[in-house]
Amino acid sequence: MLFAKIENGIVTNVEVAEQSHIDRLGGTYIATPRNGTNAGIGFTYDATKDVFIAPKPYPSWVLDSTYTWQAPTAMPTDNNKYYWDEESLKWVKISL
Repeated sequence: MLFAKIENGIVTNVEVAEQSHIDRLGGTYIATPRNGTNAGIGFTYDATKDVFIAPKPYPSWVLDSTYTWQAPTAMPTDNNKYYWDEESLKWVKISL
């Protein structure tokens, strides 16, 4: 199984182990995924909702109902590559 070590609500380690091994380690470990969310180092664990939440990528992004960060505007779907520009709050096409 995959377990996330939680310290002060933050995932500090993720490891594959048997429950018996985790029981010997001490500390707080939560099995992942939880309610459709996976854990990663630096993620927050919301015990009330029983979900892992990735770090917020940009100040303007908002958390949706599936606990995924969303940009204020959707990324274009025209098969080009884009990056998010926080200053202009726009997706910028990557020119190769």
